[in-house]
Amino acid sequence: MADYVAIATWPFGMTAVKIAAELLEQGKAALDAAVAGAQAVEDDPKVHSVGYAGLANAIGTVQLDACVMDGHSLACGAVAGLENIRHPAALARLVMEKTPHILLVGEGAKLFGIEHGFPLESLSTPESVAEWEKQRKTRKRWEPPKPPTPDQSHDTVAVLVRDGKGMLGGVCTTSGLAHKLPGRVGDSPLIGHGLYVDNAAGAAGGTGVGEEIIRIGGSLTIVEAMRLGRTAQEACELAVRKANSVAVRRGVHPASVAFLAMDKQGRVGAACTERTKFEYAVARPGKVELLKAREIGVNAT
Repeated sequence: MADYVAIATWPFGMTAVKIAAELLEQGKAALDAAVAGAQAVEDDPKVHSVGYAGLANAIGTVQLDACVMDGHSLACGAVAGLENIRHPAALARLVMEKTPHILLVGEGAKLFGIEHGFPLESLSTPESVAEWEKQRKTRKRWEPPKPPTPDQSHDTVAVLVRDGKGMLGGVCTTSGLAHKLPGRVGDSPLIGHGLYVDNAAGAAGGTGVGEEIIRIGGSLTIVEAMRLGRTAQEACELAVRKANSVAVRRGVHPASVAFLAMDKQGRVGAACTERTKFEYAVARPGKVELLKAREIGVNAT
């Protein structure tokens, strides 16, 4: 039996990796642990960028996105623009297991959830509505997102897990950008962008401005770099440099993205663009810690 490892984005990822580690200690599979860890963050009303209590879009509706991927079979499933269902990661897994499809969106995703016993509920809380209203008053129109300051809540939780048998699994789940245009979908539910997992090479997840991650195929870029022999750290830094380069070409620097990755042996890496202040959680047998990712500037070598 190999030692397990679980990693997740941002300080609230500590919740995810602790839950995942408990299941891995019991011998549970990687994807089971990843989904359970992500769901614990989806349920946390203090996190306003994932699941329940997520901040709403421009018209006041909470829309959730998520995907899951199994590293052995490359099976995957996703939902996007999901309303009134608290656990999009679990629903994404059912899309993977119960349908021939990969991605269900909007009303179709919600109906699929209802058919499989997911209750409908309001996803807003008094606190999330107050925060949404506070931000609304500072916006005269929808604007592209700016890099978050250290005291602001962040976005996606991506959870990557290697279990005791060496199998990989991953989840990416979010409520997306606050005040986004209705129907906007970022990288989080898109396989190869917000998440990619392959036992033969490794796993990667993204967080930050989804449009910037989509432009570089972030997570697939990282996994393919590991397949070609880059370390997890080197692969994450490569993706950040690519995002920086594209942002400069488009005249919108600085970019605001971060990545974390795990190779097939369970060695991890993480990197982010300048001023992103990306931290990630890591759980191994007997140890859970919060680490800072390396920031990569435009001129970094």
